[in-house]
Amino acid sequence: MNWITNYVRPTINSLFSRREVPDNLWTKCPECGTMLFHRELADNLQVCTNCDHHLAITPRERFAALFDGGVFAEVKVPEPIADPLHFRDQKKYPDRLKAAQKATGEKEAMLVAEGEMNRTSIVAAAQDFAFMGGSMSMYVGNAVIAGAERAVKLKRPFVLFSAAGGARMQEGILGLMQMPRTTIAVQMLKEARLPYIVVLTHPTTGGVTASYAMLGDVQLAEPNALIGFAGARVIEQTIREKLPEGFQRSEYLLDHGMLDRVTHRKALKDELTAILRMLTRQSPAVKGDLPKPEAVKAEAK
Repeated sequence: MNWITNYVRPTINSLFSRREVPDNLWTKCPECGTMLFHRELADNLQVCTNCDHHLAITPRERFAALFDGGVFAEVKVPEPIADPLHFRDQKKYPDRLKAAQKATGEKEAMLVAEGEMNRTSIVAAAQDFAFMGGSMSMYVGNAVIAGAERAVKLKRPFVLFSAAGGARMQEGILGLMQMPRTTIAVQMLKEARLPYIVVLTHPTTGGVTASYAMLGDVQLAEPNALIGFAGARVIEQTIREKLPEGFQRSEYLLDHGMLDRVTHRKALKDELTAILRMLTRQSPAVKGDLPKPEAVKAEAK
């Protein structure tokens, strides 16, 4: 019996064993491959500090950066029928919903909130691509309508951040019906003469692009975001031609008149403030007059 191997080494290892390091401390940038520390990435709004690539950001993280002091109130969204078609593929639809809810910590693919952005009162909605691809469901349709109705009631502008792969297949035609429903909600804002601003983020495709995501009074987008209806491969097979480089990316759409501006995520708050205050005929926001986060949180309490 080797007492060094069987006794001494295990004793030393138990005394000086390293603590386990969580797997989520580092994130690899999908664009440049740089390993990014999670706190540094969060402080930079999920934007790569090396190549400026915009990674996915959750609606709550986005709202924390968008609203003054990170303070906002959620807008209640009516609950739709849970499983209208009793759809099942490899899993039951309710099971997929539960898995998405557990993974994201959210009820559904869209979050609606109200608050102040640089002392400018707004209602905002944001889609979460991590929740079943941000797919347009009956709940998402209800969320857009609830946000529009709240904006009309409070006489506030409505800002929407889109991120979706299209309509939710598990809800069939009921998912597709959200296209005309949300279009009517946008029309409500126009009739109330309230600004409706859309910020297209990566990716925004399918029926979402064919409805509320492209109906804004002003269309903004984050850099290098994929934006389109059908996929590039489907289009190439249909027209039998090679598509140009960068096709369906936000910069390409800006060059061809589909967007008004491509804006870096860190500049979005000031950009939106300037646009909304101009459209609502308010004086420009004064930097020195902006509230401090501590003051906003104190007022909210």
